[in-house]
Amino acid sequence: MKETRNKGSDILTRASKAGISRRSVLKGIVASGFFMGASSCGLGKQYKELKPSVAEGPANVYSSTCPRNCYDTCSMKVHVRDGVVRKVEANPDNTFTGSSLCVKGYAYTNKVYDVNRIKYPMVQEPRFSGKWKRISWDDAMTRIGSTIIGLKDKYGSTLPICMNKYSGNFNIWHYGVEGLMSSLGYISLVMGTPCWPAGIDAQGYDYGYMWNTDPEDFAKSKYIMLWGQNAAWTSIHTMKFINKARENGAKLVVIDPINTATASKADTYIQVKTSTDGALALGMARYILDNNLHDKSWLANNSHGFNEFANYLRKNVTVSWAAKECGIPKKVIEQIAREFATAKPACTWIGYGFQRHINGGQSVRNVDALAAMTGNATRAGGGANYGHLATWGFNYHAMVQKQPAGSIGVDSGGKHSHRNINMNNFAQMVLDAKNPPIKMLWTACRNTVSQDPEATKVRQALKGLDLNVVVDHAWTQTTEMADIVLPTTTHFEHPGVNVSYWHYWANANDKCIEPLYESKTDVEIGWMLSKKMNELKPGSCTFPTGGDLEDWTGKEFNDGILKLFGVKSWKDFRKAPRKAKFTNPGYSNNKFSSPSGKYEFLSASAAKAGHPALPEYLSPMKAPSGYPIRFLTPHSRTGLHSQWQNNSWMMEIFPEPYLEIHPDLASKHGITNGDMVSVSNDLGTTEVKAHLTRVVPKDAVVAYENWFWKSDFNVNNTVKAIPADMGKAKTGNPGLSFHDNFVTIKKLNA
Repeated sequence: MKETRNKGSDILTRASKAGISRRSVLKGIVASGFFMGASSCGLGKQYKELKPSVAEGPANVYSSTCPRNCYDTCSMKVHVRDGVVRKVEANPDNTFTGSSLCVKGYAYTNKVYDVNRIKYPMVQEPRFSGKWKRISWDDAMTRIGSTIIGLKDKYGSTLPICMNKYSGNFNIWHYGVEGLMSSLGYISLVMGTPCWPAGIDAQGYDYGYMWNTDPEDFAKSKYIMLWGQNAAWTSIHTMKFINKARENGAKLVVIDPINTATASKADTYIQVKTSTDGALALGMARYILDNNLHDKSWLANNSHGFNEFANYLRKNVTVSWAAKECGIPKKVIEQIAREFATAKPACTWIGYGFQRHINGGQSVRNVDALAAMTGNATRAGGGANYGHLATWGFNYHAMVQKQPAGSIGVDSGGKHSHRNINMNNFAQMVLDAKNPPIKMLWTACRNTVSQDPEATKVRQALKGLDLNVVVDHAWTQTTEMADIVLPTTTHFEHPGVNVSYWHYWANANDKCIEPLYESKTDVEIGWMLSKKMNELKPGSCTFPTGGDLEDWTGKEFNDGILKLFGVKSWKDFRKAPRKAKFTNPGYSNNKFSSPSGKYEFLSASAAKAGHPALPEYLSPMKAPSGYPIRFLTPHSRTGLHSQWQNNSWMMEIFPEPYLEIHPDLASKHGITNGDMVSVSNDLGTTEVKAHLTRVVPKDAVVAYENWFWKSDFNVNNTVKAIPADMGKAKTGNPGLSFHDNFVTIKKLNA
């Protein structure tokens, strides 16, 4: 039977009758100050409160954690009544989360019951027709399992099968997706990350490993520089600690090409030319050096190669040069350099958009050097903060699965391995894959069509597959290209554990409600597929064929993790949010994991990888002929990559995309406020409504990275797969230069 995906359902009706309304999200929006300054963009639309249609009664309260790819990883309390999520609120036991959530967090009561929810296994027949038919789980597993076995028989390996999974849903045992695919054999594995790899490598060369200080210690800082970081939108809880520091006399400096919401709250805002941040940092370093403001004692005891770096500065950098390169007056550079060097402790916080350039990794090294030469690198309330990778040690039981006996992969000196597919050049690598070609794709936790560069080419690559399987809980631009769509659970519908890549808290995730419709967890889907494949061909899949999710959660814990969080068992861990207890948070004991055991200005590892050994300046990408305007695509407040914006409540706040253009640039192109504009280059075109504003640079346009429901808007239509300078060392592939995207703009006829 045919299933109409936007049709109402008994579950949705039940939720509505239970009083799921916009009231709770409105409360959160008002509390977080969302509507401050929104009227200029026409976003201050008033809500109509919906009153509950059933009487209030006692609710069961569960512990949960937001599993989205976000700094804050908030601990939450979920109120359930009559089997329906009625309210979501912050869990104040987590001192980082505190007593509030962001606007998206309060909207979870709508998200789980959204009309865009995928309810059942579905097949698209004919392919790419938009005609969907409901099928059973058994039918879906039979189709998928038969295809996998057939491809292996035809090509002699499972390399024609590709897995594309990233960060749409974090959960410790959620890595079972990787485990499932490895249990088939050696596959074509999409590797890397579009988010932060250049910065990861950069801090690896400097520190040995990336590890930020406790963000709660920002409250201890005397001077805070946010470098390409719009924390008022992307990490509201860290802003809380920044504000505490300011109450105690700290100064906040925001450096960003866009006059963001965070910049509007700063003591000093510096509108740097895009991708020239490294020049600004080096200009500051030269001033600090010339005025003997560097921490000679700390450098002598804890750094390697500072003399070489100092010589580089003297020979190649002047404050006047830096001022010309980055567009900041010399006096301003000198002022913030002196302030930063004389404030103890002082910190920087580097945003991820900062390093999405061809010189992004080197720019991070430039900023890192400021923290090191002033002795702030290891101080509480100091540091060059970016994120952390070295703070957890779960078993990742779900991920670690063996290939079937005799599996054949890429042969490297007699050892077989997966075939590396660069996530940041996914489309081209799929199209180019030979011997064997890629014929089947399994996508989880990703909206590839929306989020990858060269979106048109992505669609072309997907059309060339024999079978495209997408596992998701919501319809997206990527599910529209699938052959089979499998419905997965939200984090309210399964247990688990979530940790942060920013703060030091972790939290258990209770199963709050029963899975809606026929949704399954990714691990349960793995169990079913393994069972079916072994029915079709015994020994074809080594993944377990059943189990208990609570038990799988427990298997991720070990003595080290229990000690880290100060608990005796994982069941004890679940009772409340837990903060990790580190002996060396943020290198506080001046011990580094670099080859020298010190902070490395001079990095042999960087040189070996083909990068400058020192944090030298790399020039930004120049605009190509015919495309003079840089197109910046940062995160919005109502979306997270391609998630949330399609939520109906977010659509009421931010109903349509728009392009921010400086009035001077708009005037040159005859564009007025509200005009439809084409943003184009030789790769593709995006059509969007113009919004004139002075918060953006005069030589750039800005549109926020979002997927809008029932819209073909895609900022990545014009983004080329240009690699960043770093990323391969730690993540397997270089980063992506999202913001080195150059276009031309044109007013469209009415």
